Amino acid sequence: MIAKISSGKETAGLIRYLFDTKKAKDHTDPHLVASWDGFAPDPGRSDEVDTTSKLLVADLDLHVKQARRLGRAPEQHVWHCSLRAAPEDRSLSDEEWADIARRIVAATGIAPNGDPDGCRWVAVRHAPDHIHIAATKVRADLRTARHWNDYHTADRELAAIEKEYGLLQVVRGDRTAAKRPTRAEQEKARRAGQDKPARERLRTTVRTTVAAASSMEEFVHLLSHIDGVLVEVVYFPSGDVRGYKVAAEDTTTASMEPVWFSGSELAPDLSFPKIRKRLENSDPQPIGQPSRRGPNPWYQATAAAERIPHHLDQADDEASQAHLAAFGEALDALPFLAPQTLRPQLRTAATAFERAARSRIRAEHHHARALRGAVRAMVREPTPKDGAILSMFLDAAILVVIAAARWHELRYHDQQVAAAQQTLFHLQAAYDQAAAAPLAALVQRQPPQQAVERQIRRLRQVVPEHAEQIIEDPAFAALTTALAEAEAAGHDPERLLQQIADQRALDDARRPARVLTWRIKRLSARPAPSAQAPAGQAHAAQARSATQRPTAPAHPAAAVPAPQPQRTRRR
Repeated sequence: MIAKISSGKETAGLIRYLFDTKKAKDHTDPHLVASWDGFAPDPGRSDEVDTTSKLLVADLDLHVKQARRLGRAPEQHVWHCSLRAAPEDRSLSDEEWADIARRIVAATGIAPNGDPDGCRWVAVRHAPDHIHIAATKVRADLRTARHWNDYHTADRELAAIEKEYGLLQVVRGDRTAAKRPTRAEQEKARRAGQDKPARERLRTTVRTTVAAASSMEEFVHLLSHIDGVLVEVVYFPSGDVRGYKVAAEDTTTASMEPVWFSGSELAPDLSFPKIRKRLENSDPQPIGQPSRRGPNPWYQATAAAERIPHHLDQADDEASQAHLAAFGEALDALPFLAPQTLRPQLRTAATAFERAARSRIRAEHHHARALRGAVRAMVREPTPKDGAILSMFLDAAILVVIAAARWHELRYHDQQVAAAQQTLFHLQAAYDQAAAAPLAALVQRQPPQQAVERQIRRLRQVVPEHAEQIIEDPAFAALTTALAEAEAAGHDPERLLQQIADQRALDDARRPARVLTWRIKRLSARPAPSAQAPAGQAHAAQARSATQRPTAPAHPAAAVPAPQPQRTRRR
C-alpha cells in the first residue's frame, strides 16, 4: 500500500474533485467511508450534491476560519493523503478502509488517538482500490497540527497495516537512497541528447574517482582531470577544506551558469566528510604511478572478496557494512578495468549495488582496508589480458552479492535486498561471458582418466556433502585440470580443497565446481611449500607427467562446449 501526501490552500476545490463523476472517469462511486466524528455530510449519498458539498466544506473549514480571524491560520491549510492498495491485493470493504484512514490520521498527527482537539478530516472512496483523506490543518484549539515527517510516519503505519490485513508488503527504503533526478533534470537531459541526467552521470563519475583515490588530495586531483567535469573546492574562512561541488560541462551554456551539485546532493555517502573518513582508512598510493611490485592486486582483491561472506556472518554490523561499502567501490572501478564488451553489464551491476551498499548502519571503514587497498592497486596496474583473472574475481563477487542479500534480508532492508538481487543478475551475465573462453581452455588440457578418478576420490573424501553436485557441474572438467596443474606445481590438492571447504565457499554456490576451479587457480598461483623438498619435487614431476597424456573427457558432465559468439546487450 502506497501513500501520497500533499498540501493545498482550497478545501472546496479538493472536495469538488473527490466527488466529481464527470471529468474523472475512475470516480465510479464516490462516498464517505469515515470522518472526524462519523457524522459529516456525504455528498456521494445525497440527492443535492452541490448543497451537501458546500456544507461539508463549511464543516471542514470551521476552525480554519476561526484561526484566520486571529491571524493564525496557515496559508497551505489543506492536507491531502491518497492511499492505494496494490493490484494483487484483495478488495477491501468500506469498514476496512475506514479503519485504515483512522490509523493514518492518528499516526501522522492530524487527529491523534484520544485527542478531542484533533483536526477535521474525511475519507472518500471513489474507486475500489484507493481512498483519499482530506483534512484541514487547524485543530479545535486553533493551533496548527504538528504533522512533521508525515510521509514516513504514514509509511511505517502502512507497513504494519499490510501485515495485519494480509496485503502485499511493499518494498520500503530507509532514507539512505540517493536522490533521484527531478523531472526537469530528465527533460533537460533528453533535450540535450544525453541518456542520463547530469546528476546521475556525475554520481557515477565521483563514485568511480573515490574508488581510485587513496587521499582527499588525490581525489580532487583525479576529479579535476576528468573531461567534461567541473570541480570547485569550497573552503572555510580558516582555509580548511569545507567540501566540494561538481558540475557537468555540457550543462553550461553562454547564457547560463553551470548546475552545481555538492557531494551530499549526489548521494549520502559522497559527502565530503564521509569520503574523507573513508579515505583516511586507505593506504596512500603515489599519484600517477603504478603500485610497487608485489602480489598480484587482482588476486589480493579476490582473496579479500572471498572473505566477505564470512565477515557478514559475524555479529559486528558496523564491520559488515564497511566490507559492503568497500566491495561496492570495487564494482565501481571494475567497468574501467574490464574488456569493452563486458562494461555495460558491469556498469549496470555497479549502479544496482550502489543501493545495496548503503544502510543506516554506520560503517567502520578500517575493517575493509585490504579490499580497498587492492582495488586502488588494480586501478594502477595495466588491464589484465588473462580472462581467467577477471572471471576469478567475478565468481567471488557473485558469492558476495548472495551473502549481502541474505545479510540485508535478516535486517529487513527491503530495498537493499532488491538491489542485491538485481546486481546478481548482471554480474552473472558478465561472468558467463568472461569465463567462457578460460573454462574452455582448461577443458582442452583435461588430464587423463586415471588422474580424473583420483580427483573424484579426493572430492568425495574432503567435501562429501558437495561431491556429487560438483561432479555433475558442467565446469567439472575445468576443475580437474586446475587440480592436476596445482598438483604438478607442487601443491597438495587435498589441502587446497580442505582450505576452500573450511571457508564455507560452497554453501551458497550454485555451480560449486566453478567456485572450486577459480579458488584452486588463485591458491596454486602461490609458491608451493612442498615443492622445495626432494620428495615434493618428485611428486610434482610425477603429477606433471600424468597431466601431459591427453585423453577424452572422463565424465559426461565434464564436457564444456566451446564458447559461442555472444551478442552485446544494448542498454
